[in-house]
Amino acid sequence: MKKLLILALLFAPIFVNAQEDGVGLRLGEPLSITFKKFIDDNIAVEAMFGRAGINSNQYYQRAFDRNRPSSNAFYAGQSTGASYAFNVRGAYHEDITDDLGIDIGYFLAYAGAGIQLRSTRVDYSYTDSSSFPQGPILRDSRRNIDFGPEIFGGGEYYFDDLPISVFAEIGLFVELLDRFGHIKLQGALGIRYLF
Repeated sequence: MKKLLILALLFAPIFVNAQEDGVGLRLGEPLSITFKKFIDDNIAVEAMFGRAGINSNQYYQRAFDRNRPSSNAFYAGQSTGASYAFNVRGAYHEDITDDLGIDIGYFLAYAGAGIQLRSTRVDYSYTDSSSFPQGPILRDSRRNIDFGPEIFGGGEYYFDDLPISVFAEIGLFVELLDRFGHIKLQGALGIRYLF
């Protein structure tokens, strides 16, 4: 997390042009530092870097079975670690403050699309079925790389007297690489400091 904060501080000067621009923390999937920049009144671009959630045990077992270290390898289990995500995306925003009857601050609804790159270290345990009765547990470390588009939608509330906004969103990530068509539901709550 310390590295994420340092990264946020390094990139913050890039995003200092409009009041709605901000840097913040996104709590959810993926857990990220977020940088958001409005390029006009309705369109914003965003970059996020953080920790990605892991996939299911069945997901990693299938990956092992598709690419065994040897033809006699039999999956025994796995552990995961060092999981990261990087997102770049754009969104269209619409002010719906009056529609919601909000008198203080303002609320923007948004929807958009982007790309996401996820990387997870997977440490597999397996046996070699050619050993009789059963050979020792063997290990194989790999990096699982997932890449694909995401779509998302949400809302963001901007306070009148504070340089802060809070947001909530939900979306879908679809893998193109490494497991074509795998869909992951994502969502988050977050807060941004505006400058």
